Amino acid sequence: MEKSTNYLTLLKRAIASRAVIAEKNTAYRLVNGTPDGFPGLTLDRYGGHYQLQFFGPELLAFRAEIVAAIEDTLSPEFMVTKFRLNPSGETLETPLMVVEIGSEDNAATVVQEGDCLFHVNLLDTVNPGLFLDMRDGREEVQKRSCDRDILNLFSYTCSFGVHARAGGATLAVNVDISAKILDKGRENYALNGSEVLPGEFFRGNAREYLEWCAKKEKKFGGIVLDPPSFARHKGTTFRIRDDLQGLVSLAASLLEPNGFLLVSSNFSGFSPKSIAEASLATVRSYSSNARLAWAHGQGSDFPGSGTMKESCLSCAMILV
Repeated sequence: MEKSTNYLTLLKRAIASRAVIAEKNTAYRLVNGTPDGFPGLTLDRYGGHYQLQFFGPELLAFRAEIVAAIEDTLSPEFMVTKFRLNPSGETLETPLMVVEIGSEDNAATVVQEGDCLFHVNLLDTVNPGLFLDMRDGREEVQKRSCDRDILNLFSYTCSFGVHARAGGATLAVNVDISAKILDKGRENYALNGSEVLPGEFFRGNAREYLEWCAKKEKKFGGIVLDPPSFARHKGTTFRIRDDLQGLVSLAASLLEPNGFLLVSSNFSGFSPKSIAEASLATVRSYSSNARLAWAHGQGSDFPGSGTMKESCLSCAMILV
């Protein structure tokens, strides 16, 4: 009982610390490991749905007490636990998922992020469909998108495109190699009342699309570059440590005057400072007046960002 009471207190403290974020968002991180008193554990909110993840073994023995504390405090409609390590401590790309509260048929819901709405499904993949740690970046893109054509590379479910259109973008082109993922992006457009414009969804390789735009002399007022750390496609391999600046260079060549480039990565080998310095140097080879607007990690709902492998983000906004 003492352990349960302690987890209950820690959880209430974590919830209180996110009160400002909760005023405009129903999707955010409620617990981010050790800084919130839960080593090796995260808890994400998606409306009335919750995702509990174990990244380490520290609190596995107390899983029942933690689930009970969450149920007592938040009364979830649905909650799933995802175990991100195997018994040997190795990271699992496809984690074991256990529904703690609710039924599998109730895994999907709609969440609000500022002015926008998004479909999520907590049993679909490791990520339910919205990367919570990029919220600040999406809001920044929305603010800068009015009357501009925006290019959203590695678009996933097109959340940056949705925010860009909400901010008044004339066009938001979403590029991803997965047709299934782009279909989810179209659903998010429909959810927000955004009519899909010709050319806004492109299934294919980001580098190939950039090269095509360069040949056609197509320019953009803003470009979002948020690639995975590692990917294979049609016999080619992408490694972000080696290949990121090549993409930055291609993107920089397509920027209109007074445009912006958002570069980000969850690769733990980067830091906000290192990704900003390298990307700024690359962009300046095309625009000597390029300047750094900001560089940071995850938002305020991710305390300790950059100190844990499972909680890291390097993000930089460059203006030309």
